[in-house]
Amino acid sequence: MNRRVRRKVTRKGKEKLILPSYPEIDSEIADLDNKQTVDWTSLPDDTVIQLFSCLNYRDRANFSSTCRTWRLLGLSSCLWTSFDLRAHKIDATMAGSLALRCENLQKLRFRGAESADAIILLLAKNLREISGDYCRKITDATLSAIAARHQALESLQLGPDFCERISSDAIKAIAICCHKLKKLRLSGIKDVSAEALNALSKHCPNLLDIGFIDCFNIDEMALGNVSSVRFLSVAGTSNMKWGAVSHQWHKLPNLIGLDVSRTDIGPVAVSRLMSSSQSLKVLCAFNCSVLEDDAGFTVSKYKGKLLLALFTDVVKEIASLFVDTTTKGENMLLDWRNLKIKNKSLDEIMMWLEWILSHNLLRIAESNQHGLDNFWLNQGAALLLSLMQSSQEDVQERAATGLATFVVIDDENASIDSGRAEEVMRRGGIRLLLNLAKSWREGLQSEAAKAIANLSVNANVAKAVAEEGGIDILAGLARSMNRLVAEEAAGGLWNLSVGEEHKGAIAEAGGVRALVDLIFKWSSGGDGVLERAAGALANLAADDRCSTEVALAGGVHALVMLARNCKFEGVQEQAARALANLAAHGDSNTNNSAVGQEAGALEALVQLTHSPHEGVRQEAAGALWNLSFDDRNREAIAAAGGVEALVALAQSCSNASPGLQERAAGALWGLSVSEANSIAIGQQGGVAPLIALARSDAEDVHETAAGALWNLAFNPGNALRIVEEGGVPALVHLCYASVSKMARFMAALALAYMFDGRMDECALPGSSSEGISKSVSLDGARRMALKNIEAFVQTFSDPQAFASAAASSAPAALVQVTERARIQEAGHLRCSGAEIGRFVAMLRNPSPTLKACAAFALLQFTIPGGRHALHHASLMQNAGASRALRTAAAAATAPLQAKIFARIVLRNLEHHSVESSL
Repeated sequence: MNRRVRRKVTRKGKEKLILPSYPEIDSEIADLDNKQTVDWTSLPDDTVIQLFSCLNYRDRANFSSTCRTWRLLGLSSCLWTSFDLRAHKIDATMAGSLALRCENLQKLRFRGAESADAIILLLAKNLREISGDYCRKITDATLSAIAARHQALESLQLGPDFCERISSDAIKAIAICCHKLKKLRLSGIKDVSAEALNALSKHCPNLLDIGFIDCFNIDEMALGNVSSVRFLSVAGTSNMKWGAVSHQWHKLPNLIGLDVSRTDIGPVAVSRLMSSSQSLKVLCAFNCSVLEDDAGFTVSKYKGKLLLALFTDVVKEIASLFVDTTTKGENMLLDWRNLKIKNKSLDEIMMWLEWILSHNLLRIAESNQHGLDNFWLNQGAALLLSLMQSSQEDVQERAATGLATFVVIDDENASIDSGRAEEVMRRGGIRLLLNLAKSWREGLQSEAAKAIANLSVNANVAKAVAEEGGIDILAGLARSMNRLVAEEAAGGLWNLSVGEEHKGAIAEAGGVRALVDLIFKWSSGGDGVLERAAGALANLAADDRCSTEVALAGGVHALVMLARNCKFEGVQEQAARALANLAAHGDSNTNNSAVGQEAGALEALVQLTHSPHEGVRQEAAGALWNLSFDDRNREAIAAAGGVEALVALAQSCSNASPGLQERAAGALWGLSVSEANSIAIGQQGGVAPLIALARSDAEDVHETAAGALWNLAFNPGNALRIVEEGGVPALVHLCYASVSKMARFMAALALAYMFDGRMDECALPGSSSEGISKSVSLDGARRMALKNIEAFVQTFSDPQAFASAAASSAPAALVQVTERARIQEAGHLRCSGAEIGRFVAMLRNPSPTLKACAAFALLQFTIPGGRHALHHASLMQNAGASRALRTAAAAATAPLQAKIFARIVLRNLEHHSVESSL
């Protein structure tokens, strides 16, 4: 059951809903009714500002433009103290338009080098904090200019990706310009020289927090001169001389926290730092292989000092920082936040620890290394969930990203570790993530939605997300104007839509409309969001009711637009898959014909069969297969070059996946229903690749290849081509060896078509380049085919049931034969009048084997309950089948199978005659 809170409403009509009476509210409502309108501009200024503070930046700006009063209030400095511009590419023009609001800007988050260049133009002289990611292309010149323009800067963080173009020159510029700097964290610097570090020591007396993370070379001795540092991280940094470090850094008078995670530090250096430093309280050494490999290393001898590593009890270690150790919860970080008596020194340590833990756990999760299952299940998941409740927004985001990352074990196949995912669920992580997703902060929305999406690959977690109201939340986020938020929300709906039980809930929440709108909104420049939206729509379109919703929401046009215009293979694949699923409900809605009639749809799908990417080719062929069930689509596909394209695809996919082989053969099967297309397929060289596919090891490929060859064999010219290309042995092999009854059935029918006498004219001497040799070879092929057709029919014959049916006309005896002979899937086949007429004519063939085969086939097509049984019965009546069936049933020379099967078909025709008259 979906545990969604529904709004109570009054109902008009006979049903009455009695609501509780609240006089004070009733009077307000009466006043509103009398006035008819509400003057929102009459609200007190502080109330409006408070309301504005609950909105994101875009909405604040939009509301500010509604009237002069709100425009003035919208410029209030308290509303523009921080900017998160990561979802936008900020150029000079946009920076100029924002500059009016940046006079009191104190905190800024950005993404990318282009945005970094534009920051200089914001004129935010009071800026205190800058945080940037995707900084690979940021240069020394840009970073130096940022430092020169923002001399009040106290915190500068760039990462976690590598800042490859930043050198020690930029660090010197920062030191010279930003004397108030307290926190400096940079990732991936190639070289941090002594000159740069000495500049920091000289010009930045308040520098308390330094992070040179994932750097390649740091001058250890010079770093030991920055005496003001209290918290230092060199996590992931290579080429460290740990002997020099342990002799120098223990002299740092204020060093409280040191992070050496993901380095090659050994037990000797750790021991020396822990024992020699008077001020050091916390040393983080996560994922340090040299340290972890030393089985004899112990941390118990360093009283009052913490070592946090993969092999320690992190929660217990952190708990030892507290004076009051009576609290025994697993969430020590939450316990610290709830302390009534605050300790400034402890708060400082814990804030740093939160940041370090979130960063290192994410890095470990990204490495996806083996052997960490116990850590993640026993500690890692709980730590990430605790960090999600931090007061630091970047810690919350990184923890949510960590949850999204640590469950994934195979990116390519979207495989996750179910144990880890369910551990998150068991610890209440779903509710925490959904609460973050409801935050007005778009960065939190994006990362929380990503985590929900990844976790929802697990069916149990997906169920929990739905029960907690997650579908409504994700559908709402999919409407976000922030592309990153919308993209991750669409990914969540994509994964949830895999479950049949969630499709209807997504539609009810408005998810279908939101996904279609995303395609139009980000039709260019948003490959990630487009792939996720199309993928979710593809899953939803597999459901009949949701398929109709997708079409009504404009999904056909949106998906065809992607198939025609998008060049990204992921988007092409999902758009083609969605169109294939939309076209798969031909019996219940009009989407099949609607897709075919959409301008450019068929041409786009035909073109996609030439894609270099197998997944795109497979889904495009699948879409054309489904669309070919509609008569108009079938001819339009051929007119768009579909025959040539699909024959070429079949010729090229002998070594492809079974999925592509099945769909390539299936599309040719669908097109070959038309005799003109069937002839064209034969003339274009389609016979040989279909025979090759018939030899596949995959059961599904057997069926589609046999179906296509069955249709092709209806034409005598194609029948001869099948013989010439060695198709008889391939079909014979299917007849007795395929696991699929349906493939065996269609292979037998193809052989029956080929040797019912109509091919003989094409094979007369002189009609082929090989003349008599062809004719001679036909005799052997005919004997082989008839022998295996007979053997196939006999496998569905029970001698005892046949004897009983022959001796008695009781319906029970015929029912017993029918049940033994029934091929369930054959009820889905739809034959034309010409095909039915050919089987009726085959009842008069002098070959006993063909008589029995024809009667057996007609039995399959007329069994009551079959999808097209009534249609086939009508065609048989038109073809005068009753007389031929009676003759076959009474013929003294006819085989027993033919007689009994003919009697059953007559009974089926009587049944359908009565049914149609009702």
